[in-house]
Amino acid sequence: MAKEQEESDKMAGNGKLRSDVRPGLEVDIILKQDQRTGKTTRGIVKDLLTNSPQHPHGIKVRLQDGRVGRVSSIIGDANPQAGE
Repeated sequence: MAKEQEESDKMAGNGKLRSDVRPGLEVDIILKQDQRTGKTTRGIVKDLLTNSPQHPHGIKVRLQDGRVGRVSSIIGDANPQAGE
């Protein structure tokens, strides 16, 4: 049963697994100051800051604009047509 839950979490793109998050992805994050309200901020991942393979509150990332927060959802590739 736990494996089924893990698979559904992975497919949902909820940002709790480090293997699902990579530089260049467009994501919604929750900034530290927005944790109480749950307000999300959209951006492109520049760096992964969480070293563990998973985190219950989301993988911590730095966006290209320098903001840092935990991934709440994965939107997708920021530039899927880029061939370079």
